[in-house]
Amino acid sequence: DKTVSLRKDLSEMHEWITQAEEEYLERDFEYKTPDQLQKAVEELKRAKEEAMQKEVKVKLITDSVNNFIAKAPPAAHEALKKELDVLITSYQRLCSRLNGKCKTLEEVWACWRELLSYLDAENKWLNEIELKLKATENIQGGAEEISESLDSLERLMRHPEDNRNQIRELAQTLTDGGILDEFINEKLEKFNTRCEELQQEAVRRQKSLEQSIQSAQETDKTLRLIQESLAVIDKQLTAYTADRVDAAQVPQEAQ
Repeated sequence: DKTVSLRKDLSEMHEWITQAEEEYLERDFEYKTPDQLQKAVEELKRAKEEAMQKEVKVKLITDSVNNFIAKAPPAAHEALKKELDVLITSYQRLCSRLNGKCKTLEEVWACWRELLSYLDAENKWLNEIELKLKATENIQGGAEEISESLDSLERLMRHPEDNRNQIRELAQTLTDGGILDEFINEKLEKFNTRCEELQQEAVRRQKSLEQSIQSAQETDKTLRLIQESLAVIDKQLTAYTADRVDAAQVPQEAQ
C-alpha cells in the first residue's frame, strides 16, 4: 500500500529530526576547557552537514507525497498533506537552529583563539622585559653606557595597552556567557600576576639605573677634576724641571 509506505518514510524522517534535536539542540554541552569547546564546534558542524544532506531525502518524500496526492482520491489528501507540511516545517526549523547554534559556537571559538593570540603577544613582551631586567642586573660601565640601558628599558616599558584591553574585553565576553570561565580566569590571573610583578621590578630597576647614572656622573666629575689638577701640577713640574729648579726651592705641594 503506497499510503503505508509514504507514512513510514514520513515517520522515519520525523524520528531522525527528533533525535537530532535531542542530540544537538536540547543537550547541554560542556565548555569548561578548549578541547570541550572545539569538540562541540566539530560536532555541530557535522550535524549541520548531515542535516543539509537530508534535504535530498525530504525532497524525495515531498515529491512522492505530491505525486500520490495528484493521483489518489481526495479522502487521502488531507492527512498526508498535513503530515508532509509538519515534516517540512520541522526540518527547516532544525536546519535553522543548527545553523544558528553552529555559527554562534564558531564565533565563540574564534573569540577564544583571538584571546589566545593577544595573550601570546603580551607574554612575548613580558619575556623581553625579563631578558632586559637580567641584562641590566649587574651592569658595569660609565654614565653613558648605563644611560643607554635605561633608555632601552624605558622604551620597552612604553608598550601600548591596546592588547591588554582586548584581552580584558574578550575574556569578559566569554566568561559572561559561561564559556571557559574557570579556565580563562585562572589563565588571566597567572598573566596579570606576572605582568604586575615584572612591571614593578622594571620600575625598581629604572630607579636603580637612575641612581647608578648619578653616581657614575659624580665619579666622572671627580676623575675629571683630579685629571685637571694633575695636568696643572704636571705642567708646573715640567716647567720646574726645564728650569732645573731644586725640589727644596718649590712649594710643598709641588714637592
